[in-house]
Amino acid sequence: MRKLGLIVKRKKPFIRTTDSRHGLPVAKNLLNRRFSPIEPDRVWTTDITYIRTRAGWVYLAVVIDLYSRRVVGWHIDRQMDTSLVSRAVMMAINLRCPKPGLMHHSDRGSQYASAEYQQLLKQHGMVCSMSRKGNCWDNAPTERFFSSLKREWLTGQVYASPEAAADDVRAYIAYYNSDRLHTTLGDLTPIEFEQSA
Repeated sequence: MRKLGLIVKRKKPFIRTTDSRHGLPVAKNLLNRRFSPIEPDRVWTTDITYIRTRAGWVYLAVVIDLYSRRVVGWHIDRQMDTSLVSRAVMMAINLRCPKPGLMHHSDRGSQYASAEYQQLLKQHGMVCSMSRKGNCWDNAPTERFFSSLKREWLTGQVYASPEAAADDVRAYIAYYNSDRLHTTLGDLTPIEFEQSA
């Protein structure tokens, strides 16, 4: 390898963010990969990913309005618990004030299936939908957002602190919503797409 100038590229560590091995009730997959709602605030998707810092991993939960692919809520924390996802969805609720009947789609993770989180959804009139077990394609638009975040912005860097990671995520979400063009939206940004409706 040395003679040929080959360098080993180490595999990135994998962090499991979905614990679906629990006894909590799981919702049906009502979304069923219908990723093109006809108006805003009818379908939100959500998920969790991880980001590396020198102080350890931090976890990012996002809520995306499927109509415009706009990130409408997010939260980053050192703990991957119900509080993480609850804060992200509360940001979205406070920003958008959705009408009852909004479909909320997630994976089957224990954070989303918890009684506390399910009560929060019911309190705000949301209808819960969950992906099939182990099927990331059922939540493809949110997975795509995480892919874009990591390929376009984070590019494998290790942040000095959780606060530095949060600042950079905030900057990317602002860019993603207001500057980044989406082919799915006819080469408009999420905000432009909402304004053009």
